[in-house]
Amino acid sequence: MALQSTGYLTNSCSKMGSLSRHQSISASWIMSLNPNSRGTGKKELSTEFQRYPIPQSESETTYTSNLQFDRLHLSDEVLDHENRLEFGQFMAREAMLDEEYWTAAWLRAETQWEDCQNDRYINNYKRKYAEQEFNALKRRCKAQIGQRCTCIVAVRTEDKNIRHTVLKSVVGTLDLIIGHLSHGEDFPGERVNGPVFCNIESRYGYIANLCVAKSSRRQGVARNMLHFAIRSAKANGAEKVFVHVHTNNGPAQKLYQKVGFEVVEVANLKLADEQPQLLFLRA
Repeated sequence: MALQSTGYLTNSCSKMGSLSRHQSISASWIMSLNPNSRGTGKKELSTEFQRYPIPQSESETTYTSNLQFDRLHLSDEVLDHENRLEFGQFMAREAMLDEEYWTAAWLRAETQWEDCQNDRYINNYKRKYAEQEFNALKRRCKAQIGQRCTCIVAVRTEDKNIRHTVLKSVVGTLDLIIGHLSHGEDFPGERVNGPVFCNIESRYGYIANLCVAKSSRRQGVARNMLHFAIRSAKANGAEKVFVHVHTNNGPAQKLYQKVGFEVVEVANLKLADEQPQLLFLRA
């Protein structure tokens, strides 16, 4: 099942320069939420967890220098039993280790170039993007001012007889941003006409960068990560949760609708087939 969430990655196999440019989208306010990353791609993911490249860049070493790529998945004893959602052989929870953040970044890089495997420079593109996204993701999640960003991961539950490395345990990821609606707004980025005298602000959640490993699709990973994100948004005081999905992405539209999302009716805005559509859910 091909999923599509926010950020609007576009396949750019032949243009390495596209890594440094933000995709132009109709809702420009999204870029203020995620200024250093372009989010999820057109498909859920393609990686089979066979290999993850070690970061090579010398310019992006803020967080990557201390990564341990043979680090084992966290044992059940050290995990928070309340702040997680177990389903089948997986669980959804907040990322805790730098290696989990790196794996999430690599999944997003795999998503970006899923249909470009024959490109001779594909591994260089993915490595560069993963390094940039990893460092940007760490900065966003550490930020103390403005929107709060949380990286949520889906991981394989611990096997009593087999302990996997973090790189082979993480099978899905998404970002949850908690922000505040401006006075008079019903959704982020709405243009409010006329004076607004209400001083009450409301919190909202915004879901971005949803992707799931190819080997773990159709096992409820995306759906349960969404349930966990919605629960987390509600716990953080969010009244609504938003997500962008392209109108021509049927599987993603169906997934979000099953979870409970509805289309935001935006006056005087006609969306083309390739433009993102804003959906919301009341938390």
